[in-house]
Amino acid sequence: MSVQRKTITVTQQQDLWIKSQVNSGSYSNDSEYIRNLIRNDFEQKQKLEALRSALIAGEKSGISSRNMQEILKDAKKRHADKV
Repeated sequence: MSVQRKTITVTQQQDLWIKSQVNSGSYSNDSEYIRNLIRNDFEQKQKLEALRSALIAGEKSGISSRNMQEILKDAKKRHADKV
């Protein structure tokens, strides 16, 4: 993976926050902290898009002939299978 150098500008308050995260020992430097923020943002947006897609698919599927207990039982089973 190639690395691209970027220059960013942050406020003094943001700089102090970044430094506090590095000083806590959670990150070895500013870049590592910022890369982690970017990864987390990317993952969150992917999850949100998956949720939106599932909601759209659910709306398009129409009204179910199953009752709430059947739907809940099926949802719990699918969740258990993923874990």
